[in-house]
Amino acid sequence: MLAARFDVSFETIRRDLGFLAEQGRIQKVHGGARRPQLIRESSHEEREVTAADAKSAIGRRLADAIIPGETLFIDTGSTTLAAAEALAVIPNLTVITNSCRLAERLARASEDAIIHLLGGRYGLDNSQTTGVAVIEQLQTFRADHAILTVAALDPQEGAMDASLDEAQVARAMIRNARSVTILADSSKFGRQAAFAICATEDVDLIISDAQLDKAHREALREKGVELWT
Repeated sequence: MLAARFDVSFETIRRDLGFLAEQGRIQKVHGGARRPQLIRESSHEEREVTAADAKSAIGRRLADAIIPGETLFIDTGSTTLAAAEALAVIPNLTVITNSCRLAERLARASEDAIIHLLGGRYGLDNSQTTGVAVIEQLQTFRADHAILTVAALDPQEGAMDASLDEAQVARAMIRNARSVTILADSSKFGRQAAFAICATEDVDLIISDAQLDKAHREALREKGVELWT
């Protein structure tokens, strides 16, 4: 028993386990706790309807961080796709993306956006391009912002993805951008995924939703990351 092992009361153990679970450090199970499992993402179609209202609100909030005429790297994700309509009304944007859905949605909605679709190995589920060709093309661009979605975000561990290919694209975008913005609804916090994108300290702005808990808000503040909800 944990209480006996650490010579504390059952109430203390329950309180401490609850706090660690809120931060995503453990997963509570009957009679104790275990390390959280690395997450695997569902299909794009399923993710697009999950937390849809929060993602739309995040997309509208993103528009407040963008100045007309700026150049943006935008990766593939249901949350970045939800931001397309809000971005489309910002004049004279240049968008470099590996998301075929985002490129098409922006092209239909915006009158003057310049859109560069990165070519590479095509993935049907996410309608995206990845691989060496995408990474090499990204080296020829520079952007004001890298706007990224993630599978998991832990203030201590940083931003993570469940796909190696997508994590590599995100890292290449970060290397060639002046600032990094992550779009992540509150369900992404406290999770762990297999592939690192960047440390929390490397992120300039995180846009989430009002459901983000106090522990994660405080942890981000301690890391010096600006948070919008």
